[in-house]
Amino acid sequence: MAYPDLRAFMAALEERGRLVRVREPVSPVLEMTEIQTRLLAEGGPAVLFERVEGHDMPVLVNLFGTVERVAWGMGREPHELRELGRTLAFLRQPQPPESLRDAWGMAPMLKAAMAMRPKTVGAPPCQEVVLRGAEIDLGRLPIQTCWPGEPAPLITWPLVVTRGPGETAEDGFNLGIYRMQVTGRDTTLMRWLRHRGGAQHYRRWKRERREPFPAAAVIGADPGTILAAVTPVPDTMSEYRFAGLLRGSRLELADCVSVPLKVPARAEIVLEGHVDLEEYGEEGPYGDHTGYYNAVERFPVFRISAITMRRDPIYLSTFTGRPPDEPSVLGEALNELFVPLLQQQFPEIVDFWLPPEGCSYRVAVVSIKKAYPGHARRIMMGVWSYLRQFTYTKFVIVVDPDIDCRDWKDVIWAISTRVDPGRDLVILENTPIDY
Repeated sequence: MAYPDLRAFMAALEERGRLVRVREPVSPVLEMTEIQTRLLAEGGPAVLFERVEGHDMPVLVNLFGTVERVAWGMGREPHELRELGRTLAFLRQPQPPESLRDAWGMAPMLKAAMAMRPKTVGAPPCQEVVLRGAEIDLGRLPIQTCWPGEPAPLITWPLVVTRGPGETAEDGFNLGIYRMQVTGRDTTLMRWLRHRGGAQHYRRWKRERREPFPAAAVIGADPGTILAAVTPVPDTMSEYRFAGLLRGSRLELADCVSVPLKVPARAEIVLEGHVDLEEYGEEGPYGDHTGYYNAVERFPVFRISAITMRRDPIYLSTFTGRPPDEPSVLGEALNELFVPLLQQQFPEIVDFWLPPEGCSYRVAVVSIKKAYPGHARRIMMGVWSYLRQFTYTKFVIVVDPDIDCRDWKDVIWAISTRVDPGRDLVILENTPIDY
């Protein structure tokens, strides 16, 4: 089922008993995080806090706190995610049909791909309220403070929309989730790591242009668009187009009011502005999905030129911390998409597993049909190089096909009985690390 906006998804979850409303007052400072950690540990429902202290805007949390809800957000059941991965593999590297039967089998994928192109609409719900100039004040939003000692409230679920300076496919619309530290009424820091699409757009823009880099942060889009932003779509495909594939219908976009970008027309809140090319600020320390606080680093300043929203907006929030957290649940669900992608390149892969305890992608376990000496090392190198985020994978464990790579007891037994550390360990030095 396709959900046109966040509210339609919320209504479906509430009907199934997967969303509850809390009418007691709740503080966005630390208390929400405490509640969310318990919900995630217990596989609990999404929660709408209707009375947030100091604010008149409700906050939605734990939206994707189970694999089931992630799959539903993609318009699928959990057991159908692997098939979606096969579609994604086809889009990344289509193979010519070997027979008429194969060609007919590809028809549904091609039809879906043709339906992906988004359409632009006027008078969008996301612009029912428009704030500019002195009206802009991030303090109006119930932005969460997640952990003790953090320097400022943190926007944790923004879909940051960017475009590069050119007309090539790689400079088309990109969606990424980058946390944003609030630094003033109309400013944040934009924490994007160098391998992410928005950061690459920013670097290319900085090389070719002198004016600040346009960006828009969308808070509370439809679930398909949110999940498209965390899915490894091909570099030449916009997440907007992939969102249309997930939804089974074309995504409606709206022109921003102050920057030359397009955003989901039915979003709850949009922060429009520019990322400065010269001004940077110290970001952090913030609690992260490792269970530790990040080191302080410098990131560029995002200056807001307009805030647009619905008349009665819902603020979507989350936190990151030692698993389980929403990123680890998303990683567990996306794992099913990764398997066909890797098998397309390496057919000898039997299964692939990113344990949630490994903080989304720091540990990978792969089972293969080994055929020759050095085969496992080839697969290790292939995993490290296949997707940009896998550059940060610390440990790749390769096991034989008789080992269930998703069962730690099986994996530890295999390591204990089949590994010669002096022969079988491969150590790469001075590799990048996502702290």
